[in-house]
Amino acid sequence: MSTQAERAIIDHTNAKQLFGIKRALISVSDKTNLEKLAKKLKSLNVEIISTGGTASLLKEHSIEVTDIADVTGFPEIMDGRVKTLHPKVHGGILAKRSNEAHTQAMNEHNIAPIDLVIANLYPFEETVRNEADTDTCIENIDIGGPTLIRAAAKNHHGVVVITDPKDYDSLIETLDKHNGQTTYAFRQKMAAKAFALTARYDAAITAWFATIEQKKNMASENGEDAVQELPNKINFAGTLKQTLRYGENPHQQAALYLDHTDRPGVTLASQIQGKELSYNNINDTDAAFELVSEFEDPAVAIIKHANPCGVATGENIFDAYHKALRCDPVSAFGGIIATNRILDVQTAEEIIKTFCEVIIAPSIENDALSILEKKNKIRVLTTGSMPDNKQSFYTMKKVAGGFLVQDSDFAVVTKDDLEIVTDREPTEQELEDMLFAFKVVKHVKSNAIVYAKDLTTVGIGAGQMSRIDSSRIAAEKAAIATEKAGEEVLLTKGSVVASDAFFPFADGLIAAAEAGVTAVIQPGGSIRDDEVIAAANDRGLAMAFTKIRHFRH
Repeated sequence: MSTQAERAIIDHTNAKQLFGIKRALISVSDKTNLEKLAKKLKSLNVEIISTGGTASLLKEHSIEVTDIADVTGFPEIMDGRVKTLHPKVHGGILAKRSNEAHTQAMNEHNIAPIDLVIANLYPFEETVRNEADTDTCIENIDIGGPTLIRAAAKNHHGVVVITDPKDYDSLIETLDKHNGQTTYAFRQKMAAKAFALTARYDAAITAWFATIEQKKNMASENGEDAVQELPNKINFAGTLKQTLRYGENPHQQAALYLDHTDRPGVTLASQIQGKELSYNNINDTDAAFELVSEFEDPAVAIIKHANPCGVATGENIFDAYHKALRCDPVSAFGGIIATNRILDVQTAEEIIKTFCEVIIAPSIENDALSILEKKNKIRVLTTGSMPDNKQSFYTMKKVAGGFLVQDSDFAVVTKDDLEIVTDREPTEQELEDMLFAFKVVKHVKSNAIVYAKDLTTVGIGAGQMSRIDSSRIAAEKAAIATEKAGEEVLLTKGSVVASDAFFPFADGLIAAAEAGVTAVIQPGGSIRDDEVIAAANDRGLAMAFTKIRHFRH
């Protein structure tokens, strides 16, 4: 038998070994349930080594502890920055139990094995979320903790590493089941969690430094906007929140992960009632809530398959909901409803008249919740607040062999940004509707066309291969909505139209004019802009160029 084959058999045998715990190192920031575990270890005659505040806590509960300084022969220094970074600590963790040379080195340097490491990290992410100053954030970058964790995880064949207080009970159960010993399968599982923790921790630090650079680049020395540079290397990390029943389709596995950015929305929302959210529910609800976050006035968005089928602002949420629903009541059936204000009783009573899958709002009146309970299958979510759209973040899309990264599209067009390119100037009402429609079109899949009137969408065309098809589909949907509402005049008559990108030909604009629009807002920039402008002038339309495109794929 070859040496390689023999080694494989030995390694396989060792992998099944049970290992006892004689010596444990505990150094934690989160001290939840620590006393219970420490008492269990003491009952098994395990020596506990500890540091700083952790040692103080254990001593307060009459648990015998060996201070780390007594092990290293060196005091904690530099405000605790240096305490566990020592050969007598890491030699005891990293030594291979079956390696004679390692054992000899331990004996020569008076290093005792450490069989269990319980460690978690300084609350860096929480510190950043609390908007602490730069120095405070830096002081909460843990060095010793990740080093201990990674060392123990690397040597998991003989060492247990516990990084999550939720795993204390699992460790106790394993020790009880195996007479004070742990299995390789348990040690491997805990090691995997440990590496995932340190990877996420490093990703959070990397992201924080990226935001610092982003803020520096917001304006250059000469007052002009600086070019945002994406980092040379980028990390994404998440923590499993829940496993979903399936993905977009039943044959696909799926799960929801937290990225710890704490942006209010579907991921962090509290679910008040209803069935478990599906993959598609989460995707659509995110789209709906992000859309209504664009508006300062009371707003409602109704989403179907990640595209809006009705959006409106109003004097209140009740008014906005009625206007949004009128845009496309057929598509709204089974949709997602988002509001940017507290959901009141009157609006809740209206909502339950039409079937919907999800309702998401920053908060909901208690009496409104009682009304929604009548339709207990509706998933009802509250977020507590609205997201801040001035804070950009990265978005990521997986592609074969890599992933695409960009910063979020939070560009906002104001009246001052518009270039009026037609003979006729838009009226004040047209200007308001144009800016409203251009906010909505940002959230519609390209090619995107949005008709709007009185701060309400009246026709939406989404995801077509040609812009003229989107224009026609939006007009057709408006005709259906007109009939459903019992109106005699087409809803698009007197409306404005927004296009997410330039009209490459005049045909899309002509189709909109035939639907009754009076004003157009679009990025401009086509080689046929003159042709499109001429078509608008021929029909008495007002048109504004934004010079900003809002593709959404």
